[in-house]
Amino acid sequence: MDYRSARDTAEQWGISERLVQRLCAEGRIAGARKISGSWAIPLDAQKPDDMRKRLTREKIVAEILAQASGAEQAHGVDDEAPTAADTPASDTTAAGAPSPDRTSDDANVFANLMPLMNSPFKPGKCRETIERLTDPDIHTVAQAEYCYFSGDAEEAARITEDLLSHRNLSVRLSACLIYVYANLPLGNINRARFALAELRNALSNIPEANSSQSKAAMAFTGYASSVLLHLPMPNDAPPVDSLLPLLPRGLRAFALYVISHQLYLRGEYAKSLGMAETALMINSETYPIPEIYLHLIAVMDCMSLKRTDEARKHLLAAWELARPDGLIEAFGEHHGLLGGMLESVIKKDWPEDFKRIIDITYRFSAGWRRVHNPTTEEKVADNLSTTEFTVSMLAARGWTNQEIGTHLEISANTVKSYLASSFRKLGISKRQDLGKYMLR
Repeated sequence: MDYRSARDTAEQWGISERLVQRLCAEGRIAGARKISGSWAIPLDAQKPDDMRKRLTREKIVAEILAQASGAEQAHGVDDEAPTAADTPASDTTAAGAPSPDRTSDDANVFANLMPLMNSPFKPGKCRETIERLTDPDIHTVAQAEYCYFSGDAEEAARITEDLLSHRNLSVRLSACLIYVYANLPLGNINRARFALAELRNALSNIPEANSSQSKAAMAFTGYASSVLLHLPMPNDAPPVDSLLPLLPRGLRAFALYVISHQLYLRGEYAKSLGMAETALMINSETYPIPEIYLHLIAVMDCMSLKRTDEARKHLLAAWELARPDGLIEAFGEHHGLLGGMLESVIKKDWPEDFKRIIDITYRFSAGWRRVHNPTTEEKVADNLSTTEFTVSMLAARGWTNQEIGTHLEISANTVKSYLASSFRKLGISKRQDLGKYMLR
């Protein structure tokens, strides 16, 4: 059988390439196959008859993507994906979440998936937000989220272990995602791998597996687990533009962070920064957890672009969201990519918090590499101190010794000393070889 690409098919049918990819992912093009990450469509495949218009709320995706890529025209937004606040009160528990007994209800999947991440609240009101969740299972998931995002991996793992086979899809998916990341800093790599596999198999035997929103819920957790571990996405992952419009505001914000992170890993720093900054503007309420992550990806982009003043503003914005509730986990997770900004901004004024962040960094990064390096066959360095890693990362990004020294408030000779130490540990002799061992 002869095939053609998604691009050629899009030109033949007079539609966008992205829509062709979406139709393939939804199984609506007979005979379409995914080969080496790209769709191959039979030459005799027929254009699906049901070319329904996209929901109006999808315009927000077009606006975000257009702004992120520097497009001159943006589309209007006049609708939003449903959130807990939009759900009729007669069907809800506290905070507007539908009852978890209604496992066949699509909205239920989203209203209860990662409930704390998906909740707006003022910094300092995290615990109060959790206490308003009266359903015991959803309350337990939110408590596990709080433990994880505040740096208590042991308690987060303990809480979620009993929920990995929970009958409710949203509880099960949330528990698996938290359990994966909680076990990394604990060194329980086999448990993390088990939960990672559970995330990818969770929908295979449940009645609502064919619904678009249930698929999107699974895709959300799949993207989060793969991209943040810098692992390849599953071959059957749906296009992101089919996922975003289905998510409620909090999860959508975190999904946009994940996409920004993916752009960062591709070296598309300006586009990633535009995506993150646009995502921070679209919600009228504050969603602290996803917004912390969005600000941190913006720091990473700005440091890669050598825009240190902007990086500093984003880091302080993230810190203002995080510190009142102690939500410091994200800072430890991203330390190696923040280009010394934690040392420059946090260490001096908040030394005790900085020590906790560094402890998280060492524990998390050790577990992260044990999953990432064997799977990708990459050699991200695992024997450098945090300062050596920071200096080496900046050097690998093209910063001079003088620029690094000025940023970290150390001399160029001290930078040179750190690099020499890194070279010895990595077994290399020149600056150009650092790229093999730094985070990408």
